[in-house]
Amino acid sequence: MRSSPHEARRVHPSQSSSKEPTTESESHVPTAAKTTTPVKMDMPLAEDRACDLADITVSFTTIKLDHDLAPMLANLPTGRCECPHWGFLFKGEMTVRYPDTGVEETVHAGDAFYMTPGHAPAATAGTELVMFSPADLMAETEAAIMKAMSAQH
Repeated sequence: MRSSPHEARRVHPSQSSSKEPTTESESHVPTAAKTTTPVKMDMPLAEDRACDLADITVSFTTIKLDHDLAPMLANLPTGRCECPHWGFLFKGEMTVRYPDTGVEETVHAGDAFYMTPGHAPAATAGTELVMFSPADLMAETEAAIMKAMSAQH
């Protein structure tokens, strides 16, 4: 007997939703939880736990130090993040700038958000969020960030 109606439906983040369920413990609705999602990046600035659910990357991010991602996005073709992101801010504050238009908006704890392509975000220490992004575009963005981080060391 399961303790919750969702317990048997939980699928480990490493499983793809494109796989057909073959047992009662597998699901058509894969899920991810911060506590079980593997750490992808653990840097002085932030910890990022991420997994792919089909073609969507789910990222649980904790910001450790105030920082601006703009310098780390300079390796991308436009110098900005061209990956759209949908998410929710649990704690803290994030400022999203759109250099082409001069628009700057602040996302606060408790806000759901959608960042359109062409943004450059910054966040304060202690910020916690979950973000959903197209996996292919997120991989390009992460590669540029890692290249920038390795050049700093």
